[in-house]
Amino acid sequence: MNVSPFLPGAAVLARALLAGLVLGLVPSISQAQAGAACERAAVDAGARNACAVLDFQAADTANTILYGDVMRALSAHERPALRRDQSAWSRERIQRCKAAHARDEALSDWPARYHHCLQQATEARRAALMHWLQNGQPPEQR
Repeated sequence: MNVSPFLPGAAVLARALLAGLVLGLVPSISQAQAGAACERAAVDAGARNACAVLDFQAADTANTILYGDVMRALSAHERPALRRDQSAWSRERIQRCKAAHARDEALSDWPARYHHCLQQATEARRAALMHWLQNGQPPEQR
């Protein structure tokens, strides 16, 4: 892909959109990593769990692609800070979702609840990565 030096964010956005489109073409019945069939219209917990895992994997893949694009766009002295920020965010995401759904672990749909939490956190991370891309630093914490 030939990228204009004046629009580095446009190339990243185009790649992220392409990844989202490709990942969105997953058939309605798929196999999740755990092996259960994902059927969007199903009412059983196994199918809901499988769909939640697939949805999280799609969001995580798009996030990983965007992270890689942002790393390539940053200068060499900015990359270590983003790497530390991304690692801290990833650990925090897992800890936050585990804590939020600890009381639900005995439920049959716990995997769906946990992966939905991970998916939401992953999708929310996009704004921070776009801030890094545009400013070369993390967004200010509130």
